[in-house]
Formats: sequence, structure tokens, C-alpha cells
Amino acid sequence: MTDWYLNALLGQNEFFFNELKVTGIDNSAVFKEHGPQLAVEEDALHHKKYPSGDEYLSSVQEYIEDSVKRSLPAPVVRFADGEYAFYRQSLGCNGLYKQAESVEAIQSALPLHVQSFYKLLAKGKMAPLIHPGNTVVPKKSILNFFKKPKGDDSALLFTQFLAENKIALTHESYIPFYIVYAYLTSSSFLRFVNDKHICILNSTCDTEACERWFRKQGSNPKISFVPIPDSYLATQWPKFREEILAKIPDDIDLCLVGAGIGSLLVCVDVAEERQIPAIDGGHVLNMMNSRKDKSKGNRLYTIWGK
Repeated sequence: MTDWYLNALLGQNEFFFNELKVTGIDNSAVFKEHGPQLAVEEDALHHKKYPSGDEYLSSVQEYIEDSVKRSLPAPVVRFADGEYAFYRQSLGCNGLYKQAESVEAIQSALPLHVQSFYKLLAKGKMAPLIHPGNTVVPKKSILNFFKKPKGDDSALLFTQFLAENKIALTHESYIPFYIVYAYLTSSSFLRFVNDKHICILNSTCDTEACERWFRKQGSNPKISFVPIPDSYLATQWPKFREEILAKIPDDIDLCLVGAGIGSLLVCVDVAEERQIPAIDGGHVLNMMNSRKDKSKGNRLYTIWGK
């Protein structure tokens, strides 16, 4: 019988599942758009130190603002289905963009990813999507030889990968996946970045659309754009690293990154090199660029009530 790392965390009463409540967030439009089955994703893994979404949101806000004030590295990286497939060494990680050329390419890149996880563990925040729907313990049965077992164990296997590589989920290293989206769309973030200099690292960027997105919400940051490859950064980051880092302006306060599964490597190195926050923006970058279609519509924890 497998000793599941996540079950051990839950059994120690350090972590628990609970509805991720963020005051002001309204997910009803997302349920109407994509269906009620998404409701399970609201039931997020919490550490007992942060029993509510509001407390997680405040902690991230303080972490980012302290980083800018004191010039400290602050990488924040999300992990979900694509990343889970990558760390299972599966080409199922390839989706809208190509993340890995082959299983062999993933295997070659894994040592660098593990080293970046250690840096993230030491100074950053990891935000994996963990909920009851993707932590289903697979049942061993002779029937499983003939049909796929029911249930999604992707987050269960991801946390097992972390444990096998001595990467611990703690109250300091872990935040819920959707807290990143809630923070980047929050009034506290918009106020904080007003008149600051943001650099967007993404394969494409409509700077004017991003400026409009911020202005519409009463914020006026300066925005710079550094293009990065749209494919294979997860396996080829060392090839592009120095060139990309050199293009980031010197007076940057904060970076928003859209690098797919390569975001772990990019965020950790950018934050360390420049001593700033580097946040894996994902869908919120699509929102800023007026390209929610790339995310197939709205996402949870990005719509705030009036």
C-alpha cells in the first residue's frame, strides 16, 4: 500500500480541505459559463495557519509588498494539470503550447526543475491546484487492467513527486492555486502597482490592452514587455536564460510571467537575479491582453462583485 504524502499531511492535522472564501469574489458567472462541476475546485487545501481565503490573500499581499520594499526575491508559481503531467514524465503536458519535445527531454530537464523547486521552497510560494476532485486514491483491482480507474489522482501524484524529492508543503511554502488569480485581480494589487514599473514576460503582449485593463480599474503602472519563446521553455530555459534576463529593464518593480510549465524556472531566476517579485500570471495575463478566449473564457477567483 502506498504511503501518500498528502494523506500524511492531512493526517497530521496541519492541512485540511475547506471552501476557499475570499470576500468580494463571485464565482457564479464562471459556474454558469463552464458548469457546476467546477465547484469542487473551490474546496482547496488550507494550512491551519490560514483557515480562510482572506487570510491567504492578505499573506500574499504582505509578501509581495515586503519584497518590493526590501528588494527581496519573491517567486510565486502555480501548478495544475499541465505541470502534473510534466512531472509524471508524460507528453500529456502539451496543450495550447508545446511544453516538451519528448519524454527524454522531460527527464533531462527534471534535475533543473528540482533545483528550482528548492529555491522556490526557500524563498517563494508554490500554488498547486489541490482539491478533493484531483486527490482521489486509485483503487487497485484486477478490473483496472481492463479499464481506466475512476477518479483523478493528478494532484496526489504531484505531491508524491514533491515528497520523493524532499520538497515540503508548509505554511510558508504553500498557497492555494486560485489565491494567485484573486490577488492579481484584487484592488489591493491594483493600488500597489499604481505608478510602479511592471515587466511582462510572455510570448505575446498587447501593451496598450494591458494599460487599458489597469486604467479601467483605476491603476496606472508603467508596463514593459520582454518576449519569450512560446514553446519548450520548460526543457530549454538554459538556452534562453541570459538573453531574456538581460532584456528586463533595470528599474523594474515586479515581473508577471507567462511561460507555461517553464514558469517555475523563469520566476525563480528572474526573482533571484533582480531581487523582485516574479509572479506566474497565467490566465490573468490573458485578461490583461483582452485574450480570455485563450483560456476558453472566465476562470474562478477572477471576478469581483461590485
